[in-house]
Amino acid sequence: MIIASNLEKSFGPQVLFEDVSFLINKGERIGLVGKNGTGKSTLFKMIMGEERQDSGTLSTPKNYKIGALDQHIHFTQPTVIDECIEALPAEKQWDHYKAEIILSGLGFSESDFQKDPTTFSGGFQVRINLCKALLADPNMLLLDEPTNYLDILSLRWLKDYLNKWPGEMILITHDRDFMDKVTTHTLGIHRRQARKVTGGTIKFYELIIQEEETYEQTRKNLENKRKEMQSLVDRFRAKASKATMAQSRLKMMEKMGTMEKLDTEKNLGFRFNHLPCPGKMIMNVKNLSFSYDGKPENNIFSDISFSIGRKDRIGIIGANGKGKSTLLNCLANELTPNSGSIDPHPSARLGHFGQTNIDRLEPKNKVLDEILRSNPNLSLQAAHSICGAMMFDGDLSKKKVSVLSGGERSRVLLGKIISHPTNLLLLDEPSHHLDVESIEALIEELNDYAGALVIVTHSELILKTLAKNLIIFHQGRAEYFHGGYDDFLEKVGWEGEPVAEKKVKTKINKKEARKLRALERQKVQANQ
Repeated sequence: MIIASNLEKSFGPQVLFEDVSFLINKGERIGLVGKNGTGKSTLFKMIMGEERQDSGTLSTPKNYKIGALDQHIHFTQPTVIDECIEALPAEKQWDHYKAEIILSGLGFSESDFQKDPTTFSGGFQVRINLCKALLADPNMLLLDEPTNYLDILSLRWLKDYLNKWPGEMILITHDRDFMDKVTTHTLGIHRRQARKVTGGTIKFYELIIQEEETYEQTRKNLENKRKEMQSLVDRFRAKASKATMAQSRLKMMEKMGTMEKLDTEKNLGFRFNHLPCPGKMIMNVKNLSFSYDGKPENNIFSDISFSIGRKDRIGIIGANGKGKSTLLNCLANELTPNSGSIDPHPSARLGHFGQTNIDRLEPKNKVLDEILRSNPNLSLQAAHSICGAMMFDGDLSKKKVSVLSGGERSRVLLGKIISHPTNLLLLDEPSHHLDVESIEALIEELNDYAGALVIVTHSELILKTLAKNLIIFHQGRAEYFHGGYDDFLEKVGWEGEPVAEKKVKTKINKKEARKLRALERQKVQANQ
């Protein structure tokens, strides 16, 4: 249980919180939402005692234990299992099996348990920290982006695990679908205030938008009333017989006060630039195989064949490290396959979003420079327009890449892609580092894109919304699957999951997703 009263927090001129109060009751699992930079992680640090509020109080019951996912890597034990066991409470040090269950759910094999934790990739090291956080058995669990670096199998396992979590929890994640399935309440930070609602993110955003529409309508009515009164005062002020009435109207206006117009909040808003392709097929892939050392016995995938139609929507799914990004990089002509062929249509124009592309952004360049570099034919006005669509308005377009956050760099790369016409988008985890609102905008634009899409993603929401066919990395091979993600869960399912779960066919509520996006648009229009 946590009680926050009248919290205020600023960093220099930037005000994060003003008079923020909320209560987290026993057993509540809270989804913490808000745009990037609104102070979600700062609030976590304040709850942990790592950051002090400027004013107000945060109180917890006596002996109340708070645990968190540590984003910093610091290992002291020689093996993964020893490192995790160390996180167990003193009275439960014998519960080694709990560590093994969690590590297995997060994608570690039994042989991994005895390996040095420092030998693993950064993503798997974060998973070790996640295991430690879950094992510590706190009264309240704080999870800041636990879904980062998790593949779809680990995400599904973590979803089930958190649904059984007996204590309190506060979760930050850009995966709205994941959040809504494991939380009981939503706590949102909006315009330096906090609001808690029972239920998921849709309910929170609906409430905020309704309140702001009501505020704006009231403000306009008040403004019109003041104009009418001012008109009367101006007409009768000079007439002695009406001077008393004019003074009365002035006093009434003073009592009415004023309502400030709400600042317009920035949102991602763009269109992919489409170039029509005259052919029905934009790319044909035949008997494709790849290994990094060129040896067939070490192939990451072998003899995979498929075609990409000019309006296809293909999702590439599977556990981490199985070859999803490698296949996408082959399609983008950034890697050369060992055998097989990739035949693009002569009119094919690719847009590739990948981690290697983000790494290739020139640190010394400004955002505007990167957009212009991607298409020398762009006018300066068009480049500024793209910067604005990517939420780099005005002087923000002059920020250097070196100081940008992960989400900002992702937006720069999206801007580079929309700066020139494409008819085939190859996207590798494009939602990574983006906030919930930006992901919603991205999904909508991808849904409306007139060309073909091949996407690597661990987001079940994106898969259910966009993918019509799949390339699945599982059972030691890659294969093309005719059907969407729901069809895959029903007919094939993930290895190791109960048969009963495979038979459950869930439909993504497209109306709900569109409703949120429509509400966001109404919100922007109301503030203009």
